[in-house]
Amino acid sequence: MTLAGASATVPDLLRLVALPVFAWAAVRDVRTRRVSSAVWIPLAIVGGGTLVWDGWIARQAGGPAWTYDFLVPAAISLGLVVPIAYLFWWLGGFGGADAKALLVLALLFPTFPEYTVGPWTLPVSGTPIEAFSFTILSNAVLVGLAIPIALAVRNAAAGRVAPVMFVGWPVSWERVAETHGTLLSTPTGVSRTGLDLDALRMYLRWRGLTLAELRDAPDRYRDPATLPDEPNPPTDGAVAAGPDVRSDGGTAGSAAATAATDAQDADRTMAAADDPWGAAAFLDDIEGTAYGTTADELREGLEVLAETETVWISPGAPFLVPVFAGLVIALLYGDLLVGTIV
Repeated sequence: MTLAGASATVPDLLRLVALPVFAWAAVRDVRTRRVSSAVWIPLAIVGGGTLVWDGWIARQAGGPAWTYDFLVPAAISLGLVVPIAYLFWWLGGFGGADAKALLVLALLFPTFPEYTVGPWTLPVSGTPIEAFSFTILSNAVLVGLAIPIALAVRNAAAGRVAPVMFVGWPVSWERVAETHGTLLSTPTGVSRTGLDLDALRMYLRWRGLTLAELRDAPDRYRDPATLPDEPNPPTDGAVAAGPDVRSDGGTAGSAAATAATDAQDADRTMAAADDPWGAAAFLDDIEGTAYGTTADELREGLEVLAETETVWISPGAPFLVPVFAGLVIALLYGDLLVGTIV
């Protein structure tokens, strides 16, 4: 917040530290879909400090500066944006990093900042709702809505017209192991939901298999008798899991030899018809739920990848990218929604 007639306050200048941090987090979200919680702690501390500082400045000024310019937008920021972030995380619409990022923004930008750059005063456009974090959120939503349109245009330009053209694109099977997102191809066509590719990597690492090895002998690996007696750590399914972990199976230097391909486990052999690919055995053995993946989803995804050359995948929604874009737009312009309507 900047009081009438004043230039940018120290709290507003401190808030600019969010720009490089959110830029890094957006790049990290695209590349790995993982952002450490430790990233948000320093920003939350800065946000809490600047919030108190702004409150002290406004309280000293009194009148509308204290009530309308500070208390009202701060109440909207903390009382509306924070619950929205928590609700969408709880419903599964946001990842944990997305929700934490919005919580940090609610602390960092409860009120509209003001910066003078030469003859310009930024942001150039205001809004009746003076909660700046809400402006960032609404900008991020508008940017996020543009992504499906861009995907559809890209697919249509390439002659790829399909029900899932708004949420994904086709890739060769070789690229699946290095890609984050969701497999949309199914044995019967395409679907808007499917196998989480992180869960696929967890399965392949658990078995000590590469996707190429699985494709070379699908009939063999459908049999649960080929499951390893001592499975590898499944990791969390990230593409970049560490220097000793391959993107799609086992550890560096290990391969299908780690599986007990010559095992004669009677129980597993009898279970072959009931548990193709050992999907249920995998989910029972690991800790957690593999991102909510079911045994049937895993089996269907493996059937597709075992034989199909090109599959449809959805890159998912790295929401920190629209959030960063929404932050930049908010600082330079203001509220896109209000600017569009007015």
